[in-house]
Amino acid sequence: MGPQNNNEKALGGLNLFLSYLKVERGASSNTLDAYGTDIRQLIIFLTGTRQDFANKIWTWSEVGSLDIKNYIVNLDQNRYSVSTRARKIASTNSFFKFLYDENEISSDPCEHISIPKLSRTLPSTLSENEINSLFDSITGNAPDDYRDKAMFELMYASGIRVSELISCDIDSIDLNQNLIRVIGKGSKERILPIHSVATKLVNEYINYGRKEQIKASTDQALFLNKNGKRLTRQGFWLILNRRSSKAGLTREVNPHLLRHSFATHLLKGGAPLRHVQELLGHSDISTTQIYTHLSNDHLRKEYNKAHPRS
Repeated sequence: MGPQNNNEKALGGLNLFLSYLKVERGASSNTLDAYGTDIRQLIIFLTGTRQDFANKIWTWSEVGSLDIKNYIVNLDQNRYSVSTRARKIASTNSFFKFLYDENEISSDPCEHISIPKLSRTLPSTLSENEINSLFDSITGNAPDDYRDKAMFELMYASGIRVSELISCDIDSIDLNQNLIRVIGKGSKERILPIHSVATKLVNEYINYGRKEQIKASTDQALFLNKNGKRLTRQGFWLILNRRSSKAGLTREVNPHLLRHSFATHLLKGGAPLRHVQELLGHSDISTTQIYTHLSNDHLRKEYNKAHPRS
């Protein structure tokens, strides 16, 4: 059995990760190439240094923290620049976090490894006008129109990830209490409030759109595709791209953009950072704090426009 065959399951995990980065995070082709290169290098290292990996198909669940430490030592020995080494370690960390969150592995071998700090880029957001343009452009009464209006409004009302959205079942949403139950990263459950507009649109979709899509299927998924099956990440991404193009938005809109916009607009409106952290399901408030930079930029611009001496 050749090395490529031995790596079959490992490469499958990488392909899942790259698909997630493209569809859910809207990663550029350059970013995807960089992550792909880094994780393939890790695969080659593991296959070449673990004797038990050389003659069998191995999985990421068999990789431990010692393997990652040895890989980092190998990066040092190959004399990569500080920035390249930091990127490769960060890629590895992100990859294993993804596998853990997706329940592909039961423990994260990078959990107790020191990860170099990289400068974080501010997330892009949609303006409130762009949000309104996207939502207002869906005017039909076909099942897909009901579904898409409900999905977009629900995401912007709650800040949930697309993976959380497509995992919702019919009983995940309480239309009377305006609440939605989602299962986030690490299988953590949170119950989130949603505003009445989102509730109304979801109710209309269930009553008028979903009934047409369900057909002979008994799928309990809240949001369905044209075949009556649970909508996928890829399916949502394609829908969002088509709808944003039709709305006249000139840039590519990815699912995470709705989440970023939700958080930024809440902070601009005066919501406490801790509350936004809980709504987004961030375990560490430092992850949420990146949005304060965006709201502070907005505040500075408004100040400069309004202050008579500025």
